[in-house]
Amino acid sequence: MKVLITGTSQGIGKAIAELFLKEGHTVIGIDRQEQSIIHEAYTHYTCDVRDTEKLPMVDDIEILVNNAGTQNEADIDINLKALIGITERYGIQPNIKAVLNIGSASAHTGAEFPEYCASKGGVLAYTKNVAMRIAKYGATCNSLDPGGVLTPLNDCVINDPELWGQIMEETPLKRWATPEEMAEWAYFLTVTNKFCTGQSILVDGGEAINYHFVWKD
Repeated sequence: MKVLITGTSQGIGKAIAELFLKEGHTVIGIDRQEQSIIHEAYTHYTCDVRDTEKLPMVDDIEILVNNAGTQNEADIDINLKALIGITERYGIQPNIKAVLNIGSASAHTGAEFPEYCASKGGVLAYTKNVAMRIAKYGATCNSLDPGGVLTPLNDCVINDPELWGQIMEETPLKRWATPEEMAEWAYFLTVTNKFCTGQSILVDGGEAINYHFVWKD
């Protein structure tokens, strides 16, 4: 299938693109950083997802994965407004089979920077809107909402022993996900899945269900 993925230069987006390529799909990547994937079935466009005039002219996308995002830097413009713009341009059309938005556990918990949480919360609502609008094509739209993932963007806490210890206390499985694990979820939700739609799939190692219950011993 013809797959468009945003934010493919590193982390989750790169892992998703590499898995789709491994499975024989044609992948188009959009990222403001230079190309980092070399494959005969991969085409890279270097541009900012906010720059509508420079977005590539690509038709008949079958799978759209909105992965491009930022944290504490124009969050609403990039994580929400640009995601909407990309989806309206490439995803709302008869050839679409699946749209997947990469959200965040923070949309469910509110436990992060204010604009970041707000931007990802908007993604959850927009996911349901798109699911209703592309259902007439037999297509699905869901959001994949990770908790902690071992990506370069998180190195500042991953490499800090004290902060990392505190984070692990909040994570029942005592680890973070790898980008490759997130890629497997993305592939399942867009290729294998044909019926689940309008849902927000929280994959956070149990962090959101953790709580501190205080009682007398």
